[in-house]
Amino acid sequence: MLAAAAVLPPPPTTAFARPVLRSCASWGRWSPPTNSSCSSSSREESLWRRGRSGGAVHRAMARPPILSVALPSDTGRVLSIQSHTVQGYVGNKSAVFPLQLLGFDVDPINSVQFSNHTGYPKFRGQVLNGDQLWDLIEGLQENDLLHYTHLLTGYIGSVSFLNTVLQVVEKLRSVNPDLIYVCDPVMGDEGKLYVPQELISVYQQKVVPVASMLTPNQFEVELLTGLRITSEQDGLKACNILHSAGPRKVIITSALIEDKLLLIGSYKKTKEQPPEQFKIEIPKIPAYFTGTGDLTTALLLGWSNKFPDNLEKAAELAVSSLQALLRRTVEDYKRAGFDPSTSSLEIRLIQSQDEIKNPQVTCNAVKYS
Repeated sequence: MLAAAAVLPPPPTTAFARPVLRSCASWGRWSPPTNSSCSSSSREESLWRRGRSGGAVHRAMARPPILSVALPSDTGRVLSIQSHTVQGYVGNKSAVFPLQLLGFDVDPINSVQFSNHTGYPKFRGQVLNGDQLWDLIEGLQENDLLHYTHLLTGYIGSVSFLNTVLQVVEKLRSVNPDLIYVCDPVMGDEGKLYVPQELISVYQQKVVPVASMLTPNQFEVELLTGLRITSEQDGLKACNILHSAGPRKVIITSALIEDKLLLIGSYKKTKEQPPEQFKIEIPKIPAYFTGTGDLTTALLLGWSNKFPDNLEKAAELAVSSLQALLRRTVEDYKRAGFDPSTSSLEIRLIQSQDEIKNPQVTCNAVKYS
């Protein structure tokens, strides 16, 4: 027998006033009374019927507030639209947990749901389409749940889905004009495109102008700007091109220039001022990892929110945190008797939560004059 418990009122769209208290295994499910052995008393059934007809019981029961809106944290509430894998850490699996550790409420929408990432010999799963995405957004809207401080997007595999994401941006900004849109324009890497070609122009013409922060890699920034990045000055010029299109913050998360792996950051404190620009040299680790781009963008979102006018500091913390996690990942594979240079590695996200919450700065930013 279950002990007596307080019962929360149902959502306002529910047809009846309250759930029926049950003492059997199905207690707590939202269902009307039946003639089974688990039926409620006649008084409870009467209350349920009064609630269906809009009686006094229904009117007296107020819906509880959305605490993440009524009592917002110092960080914020993020809607994250990215891929999802059952096993491993890429997309939302790589981004949600770090953001939660940094104090954010995070609501994930999975653009795809796969058994594992596509680098494995086989994978299975489902792909969300634009109509299904919009259906979720309408469900949130119908319950006044669309107040977000941040929108984060990653891998998107079709033009129709990306166009729906643009509608989501517009919808969220109609609720909160100050919404920060952090866009990781996942299109490819190392010269290889892994989304349809037609997505490039949609990103260029429609997404970049509405983004608050962009986090492309070297190949992606070349696709967005049409500029070949062979020097640091090329990287800075590309950042300026993207600034002129809209976003105030641009971070090239990885660029291999003259055998150095660099992060190049650029941000404008005001529209009128020239951007402040910097670089961070990233130590090379002789291994290939999955999910690091998604994690990097999440960390940049989190730390730049804590240091909104100091992107150098935010990037130092993000890169240092990532490096500590990658070192742990390599060490753990070696400890398990595996040569980490022979295959792509799943990152050790959960085991690195201390390094995510309280990173020691090991990678320093150098400002460009």
